[in-house]
Amino acid sequence: MKKHKHRHQPLQLFLLPIFLFFQSISAVDFVFNGFNSSDMLLYGSATVESRILTLTNETNFMIGRALYPQKIPTKKPNSSYVYPFSTSFIFSMAPYKNTLPGHGMVFIFVPVTGIEGATSSQNLGLLNYTNGNSKSHVFGVEFDVFKNQEFDDISANHVGIDMNSLKSVEAHDAGYWPNSQGSNNTNSGAQDEKSFKELKLNNGENYQVWIDYSDSLINVTMAPVGLARPQRPLLSVPLNLSEVFVDEMYVGFTSSTGQLVQSHKLLAWSFSNSNFSLSEMLITTGLPSFVLPKSSIVRSKGFIAGVTVGCFFGIGLIALFTLFLIKRQRRRAREREEMEEWELEYWPHRITYQEIEAATKGFSEENVIGIGGNGKVYKGVLKGGGAEIAVKCISHENDGMREFLAEISSLGRLKHRSLVGLRGWCKREKGSFMLVYDYMENGSLDKWVFECDESKMLSCEDRIRILKDVASAVLYLHEGWEAKVLHRDIKASNVLLDKDMNGRLGDFGLARMHDHGQVPNTTRVVGTVGYLAPEVIRSGRASAQTDVFGFGVLILEVMCGRGPIEEGRPPLEEWAWQFMVKGQLLNALDERLRARGGFDEEEVEKVLHLGLLCAYPDPSARPSMRQVVKVLEGKIELDESESEDMDIYLLQKMKSRDMLQNYGSSLHPTFEDIRQTQSSFMSLSWSNSMMEGR
Repeated sequence: MKKHKHRHQPLQLFLLPIFLFFQSISAVDFVFNGFNSSDMLLYGSATVESRILTLTNETNFMIGRALYPQKIPTKKPNSSYVYPFSTSFIFSMAPYKNTLPGHGMVFIFVPVTGIEGATSSQNLGLLNYTNGNSKSHVFGVEFDVFKNQEFDDISANHVGIDMNSLKSVEAHDAGYWPNSQGSNNTNSGAQDEKSFKELKLNNGENYQVWIDYSDSLINVTMAPVGLARPQRPLLSVPLNLSEVFVDEMYVGFTSSTGQLVQSHKLLAWSFSNSNFSLSEMLITTGLPSFVLPKSSIVRSKGFIAGVTVGCFFGIGLIALFTLFLIKRQRRRAREREEMEEWELEYWPHRITYQEIEAATKGFSEENVIGIGGNGKVYKGVLKGGGAEIAVKCISHENDGMREFLAEISSLGRLKHRSLVGLRGWCKREKGSFMLVYDYMENGSLDKWVFECDESKMLSCEDRIRILKDVASAVLYLHEGWEAKVLHRDIKASNVLLDKDMNGRLGDFGLARMHDHGQVPNTTRVVGTVGYLAPEVIRSGRASAQTDVFGFGVLILEVMCGRGPIEEGRPPLEEWAWQFMVKGQLLNALDERLRARGGFDEEEVEKVLHLGLLCAYPDPSARPSMRQVVKVLEGKIELDESESEDMDIYLLQKMKSRDMLQNYGSSLHPTFEDIRQTQSSFMSLSWSNSMMEGR
């Protein structure tokens, strides 16, 4: 799910007052909650896999660098004035088993792309052995795990500010001051120093960093991900960047390995030079963990005092081992026979851990096919039939239990050809869970829309067919079962394709059920930015119509070949709406499909109209999923006399562009009105309302 934007828009009342002064510059605002390969310029060992930007791997002496693809205005032309900026990112330094970890990573501003002139190892892929000079025009905030005396490093676990050199102008051991004990005063005394919480950078934990620069002062703050931003910065340094920055620069990250290796990963990133609260849009829950499991240590408690004692000791060990085998067999029998209360109600098929372990070859890394919101996803083959499965591991932490029960209670009892099949589940002793699904050979729909080359690109006909599959699945959720199920996260990455390229809706981690006729009581904003209906953002309350909105965005995303929020463009619905108003709706179709040609223009235009109607700001104007399915199948046959409600009549006249235009512009708020409401809400309270988001 692509969640970033690059806005060039009129001055809005809800923007920060500082924007009034800097309205003459081009505002650059973007948010990445997960990455696509097209989001960044990648160099060296940098890759994007499963929405995670990985800079380095197990390869020795490698550089990994990733830069935002467009230059950022950093200094006023012909002036020494440096524009303010604010950025936040979530990173993890993941060690490898039985390997010494190193070296570190740097958030950077550089004048050029590429990695020429940079070296690996202790130089962090930022500079080379000459260590830079005043003409380098390089600025960085380093997260270093190697104490190098050449650069006067203070420790092997520090954060430093670098200007044209790896000798930091200021540095501090990595960590934070908790808000409950800390202080805003950076000159706090010894008592304040005692409250400092050190953070080990390369233990695989996820950390969030905030970097703000304004009025020649830079503040660097960090904390464990999910923790509120500490009031006291880790580093607060007066800094004149006018001699370092040029007018425009690239911004991004760099890292390296040497003899020491570790994986440097970026999970999310926001940047702004106009809206300093944009970091609140980073999703901090449901992120994967890269902490290595602790190795069990077995120690012998016996000792040999003689041959006789040794014999008795050996006999005792044999007896204990026999007892252990008996107890293990009994425990396995209980696991198959005993079921918890919720399991009896929802889904009775428990699969043993041993079966899953064997199916995934011991959870081998080569079997990893993705990383979900709470853990890795493995491909496996069950014994005794050879059925292919996908195993999603869910941590008990970070709302993992909530996601597990949501999947079990909804998908566990639902059966439909266009839903991903859930085969069973498993619970490990340490509290983690695993869900076992039917394996979908062709992966997720978003990869076929955004990442395939033209030779494998889905045709208009295939895209519409898959959308019909998804529509039938959502209709079943809303009307086809004993309770109404709200999916709440309909998007292309949650639509999977089986071996025959049939679409199947999956990922029910945010789903909620309620009886038909009842109003759901949840009031928390959950879902994905760009797919959320305006009324959800205002009230937090989901409904069948909010699912319809998400499906409308899905239609436009799949048919237009672009994400709901992209830099340099208006939101997807508004962008497509502008084509419709001009009578050029077919121009919103994926340009690759338009270039190929050979599609039914009338059918494509009807589907695009339907997407706009489903994603309409006013929920009362949206069709029901039953009406959506009828339109897609060409079965809607309502007489005008039977259509008292204008939106039903509109479905009859889907090809009437003028009617749709007049209906939208005369009776309801514009997309711009809704977008302002969304932006204001997000900037004020996003971090508190996305507790279930991923």
